[in-house]
Amino acid sequence: MTTHVSATARKQESHVNGTTRTATIMNALKQRAESVLNDKSIDPESRAIIHHALETNDPWLAELVRRADAGETNEPDSRERIEALADIICGGGEQAAAALYVLMGTLQNSTEPKALAHTVKHFAFTRCGELNVFGIVDAQLAVVECELLGCNL
Repeated sequence: MTTHVSATARKQESHVNGTTRTATIMNALKQRAESVLNDKSIDPESRAIIHHALETNDPWLAELVRRADAGETNEPDSRERIEALADIICGGGEQAAAALYVLMGTLQNSTEPKALAHTVKHFAFTRCGELNVFGIVDAQLAVVECELLGCNL
């Protein structure tokens, strides 16, 4: 058999000094996020959420920055309500299930459920982290798991 050599090898160019399109977009997003963080007209809680999203490379950063730029931050009443529900849920106790039920209904009826869920996530992680100072959350989870699964302590 004969081989065809009509195709020529392409010269590989180094991308070491070139900035990729993704990196360019990420740099622009980070600059926009920084400008939002420095904008005192945006409420401190929204800026704190964006700061956390920026530090953790959260995939929602672009959406959060877009909303902040458009002035679509959470209303204080809904923030306080979400924070109160997250506090009850993370605190455990008899009302945790009811608070979770109310929060699920709030998410279902929201016009922006993904953004609301993202806000709740940040409140819950912060509050549960505060409660877990001495493994309190881990102990509560073990008790709840035993109650659900019927194990003996």
